Amino acid sequence: MDAEIPLPLIVTGIAGVAGYNAFRYLRARFPGQVYGVRREDNWPLSGDGILGCNSDDFDRWQEIIDQIQPAAVLNCEGSCALKSCELDPQMAERINVTSVENLIRVLAPTTRFIHLSIDLVFSGDKDGGYTEEDTPDPVTVYGKTMVAAERLVLEQRPDACVLRISLPMGISFNGHAGAIDWIQSRFKNGRPATLYFDEVRTPTYTDCLNLVVERLLGNDLAGLYHCGGPRNLSLYEIAQVINRVGGYDPKLLMGCPRIDAGPMPPRAGNVTMDSSRLIAALGDEVFHPWPLDCSMVPSDVDWHHDRSTLQGSPELLADVLYRNPRRVDSMPEFEDIESPSSSR
Repeated sequence: MDAEIPLPLIVTGIAGVAGYNAFRYLRARFPGQVYGVRREDNWPLSGDGILGCNSDDFDRWQEIIDQIQPAAVLNCEGSCALKSCELDPQMAERINVTSVENLIRVLAPTTRFIHLSIDLVFSGDKDGGYTEEDTPDPVTVYGKTMVAAERLVLEQRPDACVLRISLPMGISFNGHAGAIDWIQSRFKNGRPATLYFDEVRTPTYTDCLNLVVERLLGNDLAGLYHCGGPRNLSLYEIAQVINRVGGYDPKLLMGCPRIDAGPMPPRAGNVTMDSSRLIAALGDEVFHPWPLDCSMVPSDVDWHHDRSTLQGSPELLADVLYRNPRRVDSMPEFEDIESPSSSR
C-alpha cells in the first residue's frame, strides 16, 4: 500500500495489542517518522521513537507535541482491564477520558486524528449486528468511559475518525496483553481456562487493522465507524480455536454462560458489529475473517477434542492466528523493540 499519510505521526497506547502492532507496522513503513507513546511506568517498553507520558500529565503532552509537531495522531490509549475499571472508576476516567481531553487540547486543529474505541460500548442484550446508529448501553465502567471518550472526540473534533474495534488478534509486547496471549498462556502452563458461550465478538487480525488505519490516515474520512472482522465468534469458540490450533490439552478448556461468572466484572453478551459502513467508505473488503482458514472454525462445543484432521502446535498458532497468512508477504520487516531490564 502506497497511501500518503501526514507525517510525523504519533501512536499512543502502544502497550496494548492494537497500538503495539500499529506502531511497529507504521514505523517500519515510515522509518524515523513514527513515534510511540506509553505510560511512564512501563519503562521496559523502550526503543527508538518511544516516549513516556501519563494520560493525565498535560504538561508532558504539550512537551511531546511541541517536540514532534505531529501531522497525525492515532490514539490507542485506554485501560481495558474490566475488573480494575469497576474497582477504580477514577482510574478508568483518567486513562480513558482525561487522556483524550488532553490530546484534544494540545493538538493543532489541522492534525489528522484517529481514535480507537471498542465494541463493549454495547450491552449485547440484542442479537448482535450493531450499527453506528444503535445507542450505546454499556454494562461496565470501561464501556461507559469509552462512550464518554467517543463523545468528546465527535463533539470537539468533528473532522476526526472514531473506530470501534473488537478483539484485536496479534502479538503483544509483554506476551499477555491480548486475548490470544491470555488463553494460550493458560493452556501452555497446563492451567484450565473458562470462557463464555454467550459473549460474542467480531475478532480482527491486527494485520487487517494496520492497513485500515493506514488508509484512514491518508484520507479525510470523519465520524464514527465500526471496525470489526466478518466472522462472529464467542469467547468459548475463540478459546477452542486457540486450543486446537495450538495443539494443547482439550480438557483444559471449560465453558459456561456469562451469568455463572458472577457479578464482577459485568459481562456483555453479543456485541458483534456490522462494519459495512466502513467497508463501503473504503471501497472494498478490508477485513479477512479470523481465523482465515474456515477449517479452523469450531462446529460444536466438542470440536477442539478432534485431532484427526489438524495437528496443532504453538508454531502453527503463531503463523495463522497471530498473523493473517494472506497478508504476511505484503507486510514490511518489523523493527525489534527493546526490553531492557535495568534502564529507562
